[in-house]
Amino acid sequence: MTLLFERRPRSADLPRATGVPPLGQRDLLPGVGQAGLPALLHPACAITECWTSASPVRHGRTGLIRHQDDGQWLYGEAVLPMPATGAALQTLTHQLYTDLFRTLRGHGGPHLLKLWNYLPHLNAERDGLEVYRHFNIGRQQAFLDAEAAAFEGAPAACALGTADGPLSLTFLAGPQAPRPVENPRQTSAYHYPATYGPRSPTFSRATLAALAPGRETLFVSGTASIVGHASVHLGDVVQQTQETLRNLRAVLDAAHATTTARFALDQLAHTVYVRHAADLDAVRTVFEQAVGADSPAACGAVYLRADVCRSELLVEIECHGEAPR
Repeated sequence: MTLLFERRPRSADLPRATGVPPLGQRDLLPGVGQAGLPALLHPACAITECWTSASPVRHGRTGLIRHQDDGQWLYGEAVLPMPATGAALQTLTHQLYTDLFRTLRGHGGPHLLKLWNYLPHLNAERDGLEVYRHFNIGRQQAFLDAEAAAFEGAPAACALGTADGPLSLTFLAGPQAPRPVENPRQTSAYHYPATYGPRSPTFSRATLAALAPGRETLFVSGTASIVGHASVHLGDVVQQTQETLRNLRAVLDAAHATTTARFALDQLAHTVYVRHAADLDAVRTVFEQAVGADSPAACGAVYLRADVCRSELLVEIECHGEAPR
């Protein structure tokens, strides 16, 4: 069965060609943003993102996770108050991901394809450690406890910071185990040295899976201006955006080495996270020069105000798309 992704203005009617409600959706809003999601910087109108299939959708809850499935695809989410201490954040993150794995087992064991994590004050310090690093401790331990791939073979993911409000998790899972793709220009995130925290981030640079017969889908994790394991072009948002795009091209090249499908940067659905709203025009200019101002990538991209996993990083881009095998 095919799973479809669509973005459209929130005021427009959601597609009803399948005759069933979306498997999952989220609204990206200008200004303060929806609870648990970064605020939309561009376009100016609210955007709805939705995943749809042709089968009836069932709703349920497992612990902290609300979920919907159609018998093949599984979409889940949680929006929770942000704990006040680092230890409490580790505990909550561990419980959240434990419930995620319980949800997967309760649906016959579908495989994680992509995860979106948003946490307020991502780069702030709590109990002597950055919020993002507390999150990584709880997340990785839950993967290990569930005997899931926490290193090689981990799903694609992103983790960004919001200005305030709750933390949120969204995930998509399917019947086929994704094949991991790494970036030869970057150290794999799960191999970062201890200088980046007591536990490494748990994600692959990208994953490949089939969401439709005869087609391949590429999920690219949040990607930033990192070469090896070091942040580069500090303080220069233009060069950081250019370096990020070089990394995205390298991920596409690495994916092409493992599949006959061919992905083009100017055809993918991009989400661009910008730390400082004042940098939007500069980031957008570099991005559109790279993909073409009239390309599907440029016309469909959304730009969100968000903190990136390292305080010196000013921009991050994630994307996904499909191509025939």
